[in-house]
Amino acid sequence: MQSGPLPVYSRLPLGCDLPPLLEALQRIPAEAWQSHFNSAYYQGDWSGVALISPEDAPLPLAPGFGAPRHSAWWQDEPAWQQLLAAFRNSLRSARLLRLGPGSTIHEHCDHDLGQPGSDLRLHIPLLGPPGVEFLLDGLQVPMQPGECWFLDLSRPHRVSNPSSLPRVHLVLDCLPQEWLLQAIAQGQATTPVLQGSAAIQAFERLRQCVAQDLGLAQRLRTLTDAGSFIETVLQMGQELGLEFSAAEVRAAMRQGKGDWSALWRA
Repeated sequence: MQSGPLPVYSRLPLGCDLPPLLEALQRIPAEAWQSHFNSAYYQGDWSGVALISPEDAPLPLAPGFGAPRHSAWWQDEPAWQQLLAAFRNSLRSARLLRLGPGSTIHEHCDHDLGQPGSDLRLHIPLLGPPGVEFLLDGLQVPMQPGECWFLDLSRPHRVSNPSSLPRVHLVLDCLPQEWLLQAIAQGQATTPVLQGSAAIQAFERLRQCVAQDLGLAQRLRTLTDAGSFIETVLQMGQELGLEFSAAEVRAAMRQGKGDWSALWRA
């Protein structure tokens, strides 16, 4: 039996036959993709197609607690059948989620996850263009096409796709069955240690500069408006040759408000 808390992330010892899945992906008609219902969570194109949905889900891409309902459109596709069969009877939902070129998913937490007995969310990347960043707790998750990852998405996470191609993941919500818990535990041994993105590392260098330079700190201490503060921090970064975005500043303000505030409020 699995004992102790689950890790925040794990690359599972499960893979998939990628070429047939990519061929099946190309056969999905354009009109099948629906915009994600959480419109406040993203900018650009974030859309999906449901393979399996809980029967009580208010929308095809929404979560729920009912019995799994299989969509009819993929039943004649051996590639989807073979992949989903590997997860036995644990599946509660299966969705293809596409993040379009130049699109972002803002930082948020999925509060229905991360509790004892709650569903386990798995990501299987199918299309992962270079440059896409999936940040979990501010760290880059290096998911590669064909891999399978468990992620605790009750924690802060965000995604950006600056490329000219779509990013597509198959996202599974699974019951915490013992075989899957064991696969998550087994995967920890070979899971790479997550690193901060280049933008986050640049922002951390700015924080160090502010902590060591009273002049920089004083510029920030006079600001009371969050928008003006973010704009000034971005300007400081440009002056120092450090490239990061407002998303890094906002994430730091939310995740480490006390420590960060001390640099300009004290």
